[in-house]
Amino acid sequence: MSGGFPWLLVDQNIDDGDAVVAACADIDGLFADPAEPPVERYTLLGCAPAGRLRAACDGYGPAWLGNIGLETIHRPDSKHPRECWECTEELLDLTVVSAHPAGFGVFDVVLEGRLRIDPEQRKRRRGPDRAPEADGYVLTGITGEGEEKFGTCQDVSGVFRPRPEPLPKPATLIGCRPEPRLRRAIEAQQRGAARHRRMIIASIYSVADDGTATHMLDSGLGAEVAGTRPSVLGDGLVDVTFESSYGDAIKGGRPTGAREIWELWRRGRPEKPGLWAGFPSALRHEWAGAALAHHRPAPDKRSGRTYHLDGRHITDEDGFYCAIGEAINGPGGYFGWNAGALHDCLLGDWGASPGFRLIWHDADVARRHLVPGYDRRDWCPAVTMDHLLAWLAEDGVEVELR
Repeated sequence: MSGGFPWLLVDQNIDDGDAVVAACADIDGLFADPAEPPVERYTLLGCAPAGRLRAACDGYGPAWLGNIGLETIHRPDSKHPRECWECTEELLDLTVVSAHPAGFGVFDVVLEGRLRIDPEQRKRRRGPDRAPEADGYVLTGITGEGEEKFGTCQDVSGVFRPRPEPLPKPATLIGCRPEPRLRRAIEAQQRGAARHRRMIIASIYSVADDGTATHMLDSGLGAEVAGTRPSVLGDGLVDVTFESSYGDAIKGGRPTGAREIWELWRRGRPEKPGLWAGFPSALRHEWAGAALAHHRPAPDKRSGRTYHLDGRHITDEDGFYCAIGEAINGPGGYFGWNAGALHDCLLGDWGASPGFRLIWHDADVARRHLVPGYDRRDWCPAVTMDHLLAWLAEDGVEVELR
C-alpha cells in the first residue's frame, strides 16, 4: 500500500511480497521534455530524382519535401533481399539546399533535415552510425496519403556516421519509503558490492487521493541504485538516485506539463467536460493517455445510439480524441488516442457498440484547423479532418456535421 504517498513503484513480473519496490513523494526525472532530433545536412550522391525532388533539382519546384525513407538496395551477393525494409532509415522535415549536376542526368543533392533515431531499434540491429552494404537507395516520400516516389541515388553522405550518444538521465525517488527488495539493493550499493548490484525494474503508478493506484502507461524505472541520502521530508524517508548504463533510468518519461494533468486526475476523475481544452496539443495527447490509464471497463451502450461531439475546441488531432472520449464516455472519458486505438474502440468493448451515429457540433472549427500540413511534434504528415471522417466511416459510424 502507498500509505498516502502519491507514487508507487511495482515490479509486475513478481507475484510474491517483493512486488512493491517503493512508495515515494515525488520522482525527479519522470517529467522532462524530450529533446528534438538535431538539424543536419545530407547529400544524395548520384541521385536520379523523381516527382517533387526532380522539380526542386530543376529549380522550378518547392524546396521543402517532408520525410524521405532511404530503402537500401542490397548487393546481389548480400544475404538480404535486394530491397530491405529492415535497413531503411527515415530523414525528416527535409529541405533541398542545392542540387549540382553530376553527369548522365544525375545530381548530387544537398538536403537539410533530421534523422529519426529509435534507440530501441538501434540496439536490435545496425544503427545509422554504420552504412549497410548497399548498391544504392530507393527514395520514398512519406505523405498523408501514402507513398510518394522521389527516385534513387547511388550513395549518401552525412547519414551513416557516428553520433554522440546522449548521456543517460538519472532519476531520484524523493521522500522514498523502500520496500525489502529496494532496501537490499541500497544495502548492496552502500557496501560497494558491485557484483551483487541488480537492476531494479518497476512500473510507475500514480496513487489517487482515495488510495486507488493507476498505472502510468509506458512509464517505468529500469536502473541500478547509485546513491542514497536522508530526505529533507524527514520521517526516516530517503532520496534514492538511480542510474543506468543502458539508457535513461526512467523509460517512457512524460513531458514536463503532464505533471499538472496527473495531479488533476489524482483528485479524481474530472466531473466537468472540456478541461482538456486548456492544454496545448502535446499535452492533450497526455490527457487522452491519462484517460486511457484511468479507463474502467463497462458494458457498451446499445448499437444505433446517437452521440454528440462538442467540436468547439477541436483544433488538432489530439483534441478530437479528447472530445470523442467525452462524447462516448462522459467527462474524462477515453475512446482512442491515435488512429489505431480509435479503430480498436470503434470495434466495441470501449463504451459504445459498433454502428452508432455521431453529431459533430461546430465542425467548422476542425475544418479550419485540421488541414494538410506537417506535424513537427511527431515529425510526420498532419492528420486532417478528412482523415478522421474517413476512419469513422470505415468503421460504420454515421457522422452529421453541424
